[in-house]
Amino acid sequence: MNYQTDERIVLTLDAGGTNFVFSAIASNREVIPPVCLAAETQELSRSLEAIKSGFQQVIDRLDRPAVAISFAFPGPADYPNGIIDNVGNLPAFAGGVALGPFLEERFGLPTFINNDGDLFAYGEAIAGLLPHVNSLLAEAGSPKRYQTLFAVTLGTGLGGGIVHKGELFIGDNSNAAEIWLLRNKLRPDCFAEEGACIRAVRRSYAEAAGVDLSDAPSPQEIESIARGAIEGDQAAALSAFAQLGETLGDALANAITLIDGLVVIGGGISAAHGVFMEPLIEEMQGSIASYDGDRMDRIVQKVFNLQCPEQTQRFLAGAAKTIPVPGTSRTVSYDPMKRIGIGTTVLGTSQAVGIGAYAFALHQIDNSEVSSQPAKVK
Repeated sequence: MNYQTDERIVLTLDAGGTNFVFSAIASNREVIPPVCLAAETQELSRSLEAIKSGFQQVIDRLDRPAVAISFAFPGPADYPNGIIDNVGNLPAFAGGVALGPFLEERFGLPTFINNDGDLFAYGEAIAGLLPHVNSLLAEAGSPKRYQTLFAVTLGTGLGGGIVHKGELFIGDNSNAAEIWLLRNKLRPDCFAEEGACIRAVRRSYAEAAGVDLSDAPSPQEIESIARGAIEGDQAAALSAFAQLGETLGDALANAITLIDGLVVIGGGISAAHGVFMEPLIEEMQGSIASYDGDRMDRIVQKVFNLQCPEQTQRFLAGAAKTIPVPGTSRTVSYDPMKRIGIGTTVLGTSQAVGIGAYAFALHQIDNSEVSSQPAKVK
């Protein structure tokens, strides 16, 4: 599946609590400047009118018809049916709103809606970390190839997504990869997101530094303090990111035991990987106990930090060897090292979501009987 040279146009939307940003993608790139409108979050009729207006403005700027609409929208939702039931930052959609069918009726285009974590995973699987790692393995002469990607986004919240063999896995209730709800290792009465997001880093820093939460710096500033690049409580900054790494590492250890694939990290906090990746991997490579106290490896796989050149080389090399076939003169080669790599976004989080939305729509069209009609114009 390669849509880099596909000239079909897909309309997209980045729906946030502050702004709705509309665009159009062809060949994995934006073909017009984005259209930004204020998000209408409280009143449904105004929100729908803003979404309709944004897409119409994009259509009016195109030189040829679009074939689909595809975008991320905050849940809860029944994504396959395009029904949104958001009671968080978009309360206008509480109670269930058939947004997908509404847009299909208005524009005559197949409409696909997904979670942003899912589309981030899909984008990185199509054109980001997954093909990048497989390319590095091929260049290194390794027979190893990966077909599974688990993605997490670290930002306002903790999101997730799963792609296997080119297919996005969303589960039977549009609720797969909800890593944010795993138990929090450091606070077992809480969920993992409380220890792995923007507010978690600021809260941890404030507690360790003895300052009020309202006076805590941003995660970007805390990361700079941790590196010694700016003044501040360095011990508190390092502790804040160590706690994030430990919490996320524990959640990923649980997830990767079931999924067994590469891991990509995106979102605003991913840029701070230099101060949280080591404690994250230490947690995943730690031990776990039996009832009688014996210790064993937490997970079967070896975990490598793909942001570290030395660890990347060890990951690529593996442990290939040649063994004889009993009773014959034949030999076979294999690599007994079970391993996974963890890296940060190759595309950039926003671009990965856009490419994911684009590729998802074309994949659905190419593998179904969906027939698209040109978008309606004013």
